[in-house]
Amino acid sequence: MLTEPFDEEDGRRVWLSDQEVDQLLERVADRQRRIAFALGARCGLRSHEVLDVAPAHVVDSDVGTMLRVVDGKGNKPRETPMPATLAESIRTVGDVRDADVDEPIIDRSTRTLRRWVTNTADLLAEETDDERWTYLSFHDLRRTWAGALANDDVDEQVALLWGGWNDLETFLNHYRGEASPAAQRRERGKVDWL
Repeated sequence: MLTEPFDEEDGRRVWLSDQEVDQLLERVADRQRRIAFALGARCGLRSHEVLDVAPAHVVDSDVGTMLRVVDGKGNKPRETPMPATLAESIRTVGDVRDADVDEPIIDRSTRTLRRWVTNTADLLAEETDDERWTYLSFHDLRRTWAGALANDDVDEQVALLWGGWNDLETFLNHYRGEASPAAQRRERGKVDWL
């Protein structure tokens, strides 16, 4: 877990490792919460975007399984890749419930999503004796996703497209974070004289 202080407010920005994302997802037994957290951490959705996700938005394309974000920030639509297991979970919800496939699967408020993250993070802080969990916010799930894209060397223009950012500066200054140890090892391997 990486953290850094905000410039002009209390609290810290948080980037979770893949293992910590798994730990967060495994900590919740409720399917709705797990899907909401995964949409943030594995698809980079903002909290208000999570509330719009419907089974009809999971599409198979030439790129692979994608999630259509119909009403992104600034009413800007986009498509972002999603793990097969998350796509299957959303499709299953659509199959078993008595609602149209265009109806959102999470019927809560953004405030509720934020509370879910805070409550789960507080439990993990207590269980792991790691107070950094207490800084975790829903937006940090998106930040974690963006940092993972950067650490996996995803082309920055593709990351901007998937994340719905308008400019590279915003992505670099607020989302990318520090390089993970794995990314640093990979880059060090590119330097012959080390």
